[in-house]
Amino acid sequence: MREIAIAVVQMSPKLAEPEQNLVRMSEMVEKICLSEPVDLIVFPELTTSGYECGMRFTELAEQAPAHSVNLLSRRAREFSTHILFGLPTKEKVESILYDGAILIGPEGDMMAEYRKVHLRGEEKLAFRAGFRYLTVETGFGILGILIGWDLAFPEAARSLVLEGAELVCICANWEEPHRDEWYTYLKARAYENAVYVAAANRVGQEYSYTFLGHSAVVGPRGQLLSVIDEPIEGYAIAKIDLDDVRKAREESQLLQNRQPLTYRAVVKKY
Repeated sequence: MREIAIAVVQMSPKLAEPEQNLVRMSEMVEKICLSEPVDLIVFPELTTSGYECGMRFTELAEQAPAHSVNLLSRRAREFSTHILFGLPTKEKVESILYDGAILIGPEGDMMAEYRKVHLRGEEKLAFRAGFRYLTVETGFGILGILIGWDLAFPEAARSLVLEGAELVCICANWEEPHRDEWYTYLKARAYENAVYVAAANRVGQEYSYTFLGHSAVVGPRGQLLSVIDEPIEGYAIAKIDLDDVRKAREESQLLQNRQPLTYRAVVKKY
């Protein structure tokens, strides 16, 4: 058995107030870890900045590892846990920005930086799209990372699973009134890949959006293991056994019976 505990966090970030948001994130890490030991804490998309920052993303973006990573690294090391969180990141050329997510390990080291591939609407005005999917070997298993609208594309989760992911983590800013869509995608990505899905979605309001929350952990057979079913700040913890991934895949034969030569149309642009 490979049992681990995962916490998914719902927050309402203060728009363009990274210091306030980092304080709140630090407090949430402490609250969770003092309640019970966890192996991984997942925060929403753009947790340090908020969503509708427009041109201010240029000043809010960080070239990792920087201030946010350094602060949360201390918390990860203090409580010996992994922390995954969303933030705006940048290249050395400051005009190149990404909607990013960073994974910090239990020793306080930055283990990975993922850049959102599927940008939606006005996100394309602020960010450049990432170009690859990322799996990370941790002490408990192989983890994959997606952000927001990446969830809507089955190829993204499948790519992570084919690279070995046993757990797919999603940092999201999913808005109302798309609750049914959110749950459908979460369950589908878990079921069709026989993989655990841990999704942290934000709450609160900004100029144009109301975010729906409903953060959840879903099992490899599509079962909801833990969910925050109210649009409030808080967290949910699920204890999972990653060995169930192998069992589910042996039962379903979903990956073993793929026929890649028949899927050529999937990789055509149009």
